[in-house]
Amino acid sequence: MKPLLLLAALSLCACDPQILADKAVARTAETVISPVVGPQATSCIVSNASPAELQALAVDVGVEAGTSTIANIKAIATRPATLACLAAAGLPQVQL
Repeated sequence: MKPLLLLAALSLCACDPQILADKAVARTAETVISPVVGPQATSCIVSNASPAELQALAVDVGVEAGTSTIANIKAIATRPATLACLAAAGLPQVQL
């Protein structure tokens, strides 16, 4: 039992706070993006957004997406990498 507790404690210490913060921002941004493009396309958009873009999108959590948020989502959705992700997932291009 003690080795498992030690292993758990060591793994918690190894976590980078910035990685945890980035994941929290990405999850929050997902809640903003999903109502606009649907849950299936959301992961492609999040995967191809920069940390700054995710932070800007996460600010709109809890409110309806406005025109600048939709424009940001559209800009990310039309990138070649995002289009390739959507195509690989068998999803159509995002129409906003």
